[in-house]
Amino acid sequence: MPRRQGYTLLIALVAGTAALAAAVAFGTSLVAAQRTAPFTGSESHAASRNQAAPANTTGTWVATWTGAPVSAEPNSTHGYPGRTIRNTVHTSIGGDAARITLSNLFGASPLVVDQATVNTRRVTFRGRPTVTVAKGGQVVSDPVVVPVAPDADLVVTLRTPYAAGPVTQHPNTHQTSYLADGHGTWSTTRWRYLTAVDVHNNASPGAIVVIGDSLTAGSGSTTDANSRWPDVLSDRLRHRYGVANQGIAGNRVLRDSPLSSHGVKKLGGQSATRRFERDALSVAGAKTVVIALGINDVQQAPQEVDARRITAGLRALAERARDRGLRVVGVTLTPFQGYASWTPERNAVRLAVNEEIRSGGIFDAFVDFDRAVRDPYAPNRILPAYDSGDHLHFDDAGYRALAHAVDLDEVDGTPKSDML
Repeated sequence: MPRRQGYTLLIALVAGTAALAAAVAFGTSLVAAQRTAPFTGSESHAASRNQAAPANTTGTWVATWTGAPVSAEPNSTHGYPGRTIRNTVHTSIGGDAARITLSNLFGASPLVVDQATVNTRRVTFRGRPTVTVAKGGQVVSDPVVVPVAPDADLVVTLRTPYAAGPVTQHPNTHQTSYLADGHGTWSTTRWRYLTAVDVHNNASPGAIVVIGDSLTAGSGSTTDANSRWPDVLSDRLRHRYGVANQGIAGNRVLRDSPLSSHGVKKLGGQSATRRFERDALSVAGAKTVVIALGINDVQQAPQEVDARRITAGLRALAERARDRGLRVVGVTLTPFQGYASWTPERNAVRLAVNEEIRSGGIFDAFVDFDRAVRDPYAPNRILPAYDSGDHLHFDDAGYRALAHAVDLDEVDGTPKSDML
């Protein structure tokens, strides 16, 4: 080999070795930080119940995707022993490393996960490939050095070797995921066990958390199109922020939401009042909370007939967020005349809630979703071009209209408590 080629090869090998060492050092430093940082607040309580609970890490962690735990999956008493769960999620921002949160909130026994990957890159928990998630608990993984692209699909794969149920799920995801065993692969529109993906991103200002109902979850939108209004908002923000969609179909401010579908009773999620700490205030990198709730309190049985109770519930949520130094943005309640539960009396409650929101007495700012999607000639109805067909939920065009009604400056501002 000529001497010049030998030098060139040597330099390339040294550079490659240095790059590999830097990547390993980055991952090791993140894991070491996660192991040694002290527990604080709710983390120490979680750690006392489950030794796999997370500690703080160095650097900036921001949620790129979330899927709030909704309920126990029907007919999943034994879980999915020996099967592989492939959760497909859509990112908002990118990063140079990722970590995942697994939940066993509705489980009746400890959950063992013995394999986990993010885009085929192996995930560990306190340095081990296997983790046990306590009944009712959750765990956060070690950081995994994997490039995460913004506005892209990410596959998080889990394997559960033993029977354990019921399965903690988020149904009606409008995203195609998969369940596989040795005999085949089945598509599904449920996310199972996975409730968050955070990325390491020092350039992002933080995360915008949207806690809402089916109108935030995207009911009526096209599957796999990522056309929910928080997705469109992320596009408008050019993926500088994490956008954490914590919408649950049927969710309410004041009550848990028992629903019935084809005779099968299911849970439309714990009330926002109950889940606010977990699903809004504890989201990684949270900077602004958007509260898009109230219509199910108005129209879902048992209906809330006093608008003041709904607005008091919204105000209490806003105060809890401000106490954490977060900006709080609310939305007005959209029309639903023509939906099976509509009555003039319930519509009057909706209008009273909207009047209080517009008065400025609840949130730091508000987005007038009602004005954005109502039919100007029949203002208690959705504009036909935005109606998914049931007169309550929107099609893709309707969700785009909601997202474009958001003043981007309003989700990147200062909490009222800091305005002097």
